[in-house]
Amino acid sequence: MLDGILPGALVRHPDRPDWGLGQVQSVIGDRITVNFENEGKTLINAAHIHLELVEAPR
Repeated sequence: MLDGILPGALVRHPDRPDWGLGQVQSVIGDRITVNFENEGKTLINAAHIHLELVEAPR
């Protein structure tokens, strides 16, 4: 479920609101690299975690 999850998109982790807003850096298959404001760069497995899209890239 990667609809709109492209590099540049702003997202939130549904289970870690304390990580804050994240910007997608790359998407390769189910692997999404996100730079979160309070956690830093994190690799997300989209097969297990469905990021919440806040804003699509422009």
